[in-house]
Amino acid sequence: MSLSPLTGLWPPAATPFNETGAVDTTRLVAHGRAMIADGAKGLAILGTTSEANSLGLDERRRVIDACVASGIAASQLLPGTGSASLADAIALTRHAAALGSAGVLLLPPFYYKGVTDAGVFAFIAKLIEGCGAQVPRVLLYHIPQQTAVGFSLELIAKLIAAFPGVVVGMKDSSGDFPRIKGIIEAFPGFAVFPGAETHAVAAMAAGAVGCISATANINARAIATLVREWQAPDAGRRQDDVNAVRRAAEARGLISSVKVVLAERYRDPAWRSVRPPLLPLDEAGRAALLADPAIAGLFAAA
Repeated sequence: MSLSPLTGLWPPAATPFNETGAVDTTRLVAHGRAMIADGAKGLAILGTTSEANSLGLDERRRVIDACVASGIAASQLLPGTGSASLADAIALTRHAAALGSAGVLLLPPFYYKGVTDAGVFAFIAKLIEGCGAQVPRVLLYHIPQQTAVGFSLELIAKLIAAFPGVVVGMKDSSGDFPRIKGIIEAFPGFAVFPGAETHAVAAMAAGAVGCISATANINARAIATLVREWQAPDAGRRQDDVNAVRRAAEARGLISSVKVVLAERYRDPAWRSVRPPLLPLDEAGRAALLADPAIAGLFAAA
């Protein structure tokens, strides 16, 4: 099976839950298809916005399986397979690889803090070894505000050198554009995806290959267009427009806000559900979000 190029927009698909709190794969697949129709190259399922670390290992497997069973090509999937447990990370990575996924997004082992680069390297080396011949392409996932464990430039260099053709890229959600630009410059050919569209034009100009952004769940068409047409004369205006949507969603809690907008878009209140410890927006927060001009504009443009 040929793999999708690691370029363009790959939304970290939000995970819907049914009335019992279980993952609703029917809603999830329909949403994934809608984002692909809006221009996403593929889906970064089981990411932060997907609430993946609130899902059990079997639930995460079922999400991958449901997407493939629905006819979404495995080569259009970039599942998050990171875990604090090496065994779980190996099992999920092997599962994604066996189905033919485009690659995996790999968090560092995040429970123990203050670990060294050598410790993180050992974890990833053991994971790659544990996958054997079925090791997929690995994109490192740097989000230190959540993990408190990250990927230094020195560690990235060591991993690329040790595992050529396997460690091939990174999603950097640090929000630190100079760092992102520095990674692009330091590692030619390394597929760098900023974890937000906030600096999309500047990132693409610097050599980023695309974007993996939470707000692509609610604004995929605009972000995909901006990533694809970042040199267009009106790219600056488009950048301002997507940034306004991002600010509105972040102001009230990004994941819960994304789900409010999806509930409104799909006329389906089940989309408002999040899994504890996250909580849904209260009615005042929901009303304020939907009244924000940037969010209201999403529906006017639909």
